[in-house]
Amino acid sequence: MSSHRVHSAQHTVPVAAPAGVVYGLLADAPRWPVLLPSFVHVERIDFDGAEENLRLWHLRHGQVCSALARRVPRPRERCVEFELQDVLLPGAPTSGTWSVEPDGADRCLLTLRHERPAGPGEMPETLERDVKTELVALREAAERWDRLDELLLSFEDSTYVSGSPELVYDFLYRIEDWAELVPHVERAEVTEDQPGVQATVLHTCAPETGETLVSEAVRLCFPAAGRIVHKETVTSDPLAAHYGEWYLEPDETGVRVVSAHHVMLRESAVEAVLGPGALLVDARRYVREWLGRSSAEALSLARWHAESAVRRLR
Repeated sequence: MSSHRVHSAQHTVPVAAPAGVVYGLLADAPRWPVLLPSFVHVERIDFDGAEENLRLWHLRHGQVCSALARRVPRPRERCVEFELQDVLLPGAPTSGTWSVEPDGADRCLLTLRHERPAGPGEMPETLERDVKTELVALREAAERWDRLDELLLSFEDSTYVSGSPELVYDFLYRIEDWAELVPHVERAEVTEDQPGVQATVLHTCAPETGETLVSEAVRLCFPAAGRIVHKETVTSDPLAAHYGEWYLEPDETGVRVVSAHHVMLRESAVEAVLGPGALLVDARRYVREWLGRSSAEALSLARWHAESAVRRLR
């Protein structure tokens, strides 16, 4: 650590939510991609009840960064100690603590202390800004605590393919070709500056209105595991956040292909999209049908892609 300059920052924000709710969000890291804008994907590697290890993918200044995280949750003290090891900067860990202090029955104070090695040309103000951004994002998620059951929506669609998992994965990976293959995709732009990390811009046709919607996303591709994780960085109303995954479950005769979605609704946009008087229950139905229809199109074409190749080989 002696060869690295270290920047430190600590800030506290008031949160209009019970301390237990806020600590629960801190402790449940795998849910962060749908709750916190900067997180793309979180995988829990192991947890022995006292310490957990995570693999994190998050956005930092527009770039996807990957880190290994060691966390020690302390529920009685309502704090979480952490150490992050950037996979590209071995020996230069970031460390810190999240802590929650009750401030009445339905309010609390949330504090984040952060210490990290300074990157080339990085000023202390950068860490100050990042700490404040993380605090605000968690506060905004926590202050919806009494509405989360209505705002959050998760579901899956699947199909069975009598064909090669490799061919199915190939179709899902080559999203730049979807404009020619998938009916609801009008245009697809893809860049892959890091192997397996795709930045996409999709122009799709909105259900019912036919309006063109533009979404931007990051996709993490794991070919050996048969998985592609995606997180939208620019969403279309009424989505406030959209995180999901394609994954394959091979067996002796083929493969089950699953499209999973996790959505946070933007309540303020519901009437603008669905009309005056529309409720969250209407938005949930609309999003389920919209994303389900899009998934079904892609799943059907993935099946055709794999099974038609098998027929050609016979």
